[in-house]
Amino acid sequence: MEYDEKLARFRQAHLNPFNKEIGPRQHEQRASEETSEVASEEALPELPPGEPEFCCTERVMDLGLSEDHFSRPVLRQAIEECKQVILELPEHSEKQKDAVVRLIHLRLKLQELKDPNEDEPNIRVLLEHRFYKEKSKSVKQTCDKCNTIIWGLIQTWYTCTGCYYRCHSKCLNLISKPCVRSKVSHQAEYELNICPETGLDSQDYRCAECRAPISLRGVPSEARQCDYTGQYYCSHCHWNDLAVIPARVVHNWDFEPRKVSRCSMRYLALMVSRPVLRLREINPLLFNYVEELVEIRKLRQDILLMKPYFITCKEAMEARLLLQLQDRQHFVENDEMYSIQDLLDAHTGRLGCSLTETHTLFAKHIKLDCERCQAKGFVCELCREGDVLFPFDSHTSVCTECSAVFHRDCYYDNSTTCPKCARLTLRKQSLFQEPGPDVDA
Repeated sequence: MEYDEKLARFRQAHLNPFNKEIGPRQHEQRASEETSEVASEEALPELPPGEPEFCCTERVMDLGLSEDHFSRPVLRQAIEECKQVILELPEHSEKQKDAVVRLIHLRLKLQELKDPNEDEPNIRVLLEHRFYKEKSKSVKQTCDKCNTIIWGLIQTWYTCTGCYYRCHSKCLNLISKPCVRSKVSHQAEYELNICPETGLDSQDYRCAECRAPISLRGVPSEARQCDYTGQYYCSHCHWNDLAVIPARVVHNWDFEPRKVSRCSMRYLALMVSRPVLRLREINPLLFNYVEELVEIRKLRQDILLMKPYFITCKEAMEARLLLQLQDRQHFVENDEMYSIQDLLDAHTGRLGCSLTETHTLFAKHIKLDCERCQAKGFVCELCREGDVLFPFDSHTSVCTECSAVFHRDCYYDNSTTCPKCARLTLRKQSLFQEPGPDVDA
């Protein structure tokens, strides 16, 4: 049939159905149908003045599509008139089929021009997810709920601003898992047991997230293990994503990515920069085998000793030197907490290089550039030599009681107590000593 052939050619992008060119054969066919459809054509809307003389059905079909620019009111009018034409045309006729095809394209065109604020809200809050309606039409994404492609051109989709969960608008009400960001905010800690598997029987042979039936044989669905939680998931909740496992890092210094579930992947991605690992308590022997960590710990301790100089220095505050570590703010707060990103960068060598550069910059300001900071240096009271000492110098030692600075060799070779501590003790005794009777007389 000629219509089916034209429709097939249109689907292959060889023919535009909106350009109506009537050939001889089609003209004869339509001429034979004119007498039987006179009544239906008389009931169609009349052409406004100034319109070219062609069939009313063609006018309705071309309305809003024969121009390069479109407007929603015109397209809505065309859709309503096209519906009316479909109802009035004979059933299963070629013209009715053609009208249905054009109605579909009119609706698709209206969908493209649809105002995003018209029907669905820009923000939806569900199970602590804060979903924001995406406006991108060309980026190809996959729905985290139904595991199908999101066609941004004709489908509305949302992204959670907290955990970056993506889904169709039709899948929003089917979500059963709370936002991972809430777990990170309320309970920011890692599972530090390596792949703590308990078996499928403890899960009742169901997916740990959506509770769908699973088995290792793949019937009815394949069971996939998450190396982070040790639990099993279905193929919709476990896409074989790869991630570095914190437990393997702190215990084995192993950074090989392993397969994790979608939920675990989002949680690990949100936690990667959070300093929640206290390595001295979790695995103190790690510093004996990883030289990079020893160097980084010494640099962090020196930076903490430099911090009081910058807080009381006007030039340092104006230059905002401490902002050199704004991506690792915990480095200027303590020397014990680490994030997974810190350990990753230490493993690759990037952290040691960046900390060395920052340490050099800070030391240059204190010892060379700023006179105020230089005036806060120390002179060794044990040897009385003239060089100025700072607590972060590599050849010095600091008294744990009064924070006085000495040469390391002088401090350990001298068996006496710290001179500054002795002076402070005598001063306290003289202040609190009660005056005798002779003094009163």
